[in-house]
Amino acid sequence: FMKIVLHQSQDRGHVNHGWLDAKHSFSFATWMNPDRMNFGALRVLNDDTIAPGMGFGEHGHDNMEIVTIPLAGQIEHKDSMGNGEILEAGEVQVMTAGTGIRHSEFNPNHHLETELFQIWILPRKKDTPTDYGQRAFSPTDRQGKWQVLASPDGDNSPESPGPLKIHQDAWFSRIDLSAGKQATYSLHGSAHGVYLMVIEGEIIVKGQTLYKRDAIGISHTNDFHIET
Repeated sequence: FMKIVLHQSQDRGHVNHGWLDAKHSFSFATWMNPDRMNFGALRVLNDDTIAPGMGFGEHGHDNMEIVTIPLAGQIEHKDSMGNGEILEAGEVQVMTAGTGIRHSEFNPNHHLETELFQIWILPRKKDTPTDYGQRAFSPTDRQGKWQVLASPDGDNSPESPGPLKIHQDAWFSRIDLSAGKQATYSLHGSAHGVYLMVIEGEIIVKGQTLYKRDAIGISHTNDFHIET
């Protein structure tokens, strides 16, 4: 039987540090909810708003696949692998923390906020060599169809046009749908689930109406339909 978990936007953890307004879909830092530890390999989905000119000082990670998706503004990234990049809305960054990295993330704009998703995936195995990838994804390629942003068979080389690589059997996809449209998502295997979040707008999935930043976890099915 298909299993459904509904996570409404207002039920997420919420911490406002002034410079950082963060909403947590899963237990993180000071917000702990034993019913919200993970969804399969998905461990963290943070919906962060960073004040102008502010950010996260240098800190360490290991044994985690970290995916950053800016929705508005920019984020400046520096790490111990020698990467120093400004990530724009429309781009995606993946970082394999594996054997260990240190990095910092700042909003380089002194007038505008940065809005981003930071997502942590538990890796397939421990102590993978560190890796980094960053790529711009065209919005036209997700109009009415699933655009794959990261996958286990992706490629982080700059010349690759496809998805970025993560070291787990997990796929990140994004779709833009006009009002009154439908889409189908097919799962990659019987052991897989899907965690779907609405960035903007309103959709119906399995009889549930989801609004902005609502999410639904679906498993034990081959596919499901979305209606806007």
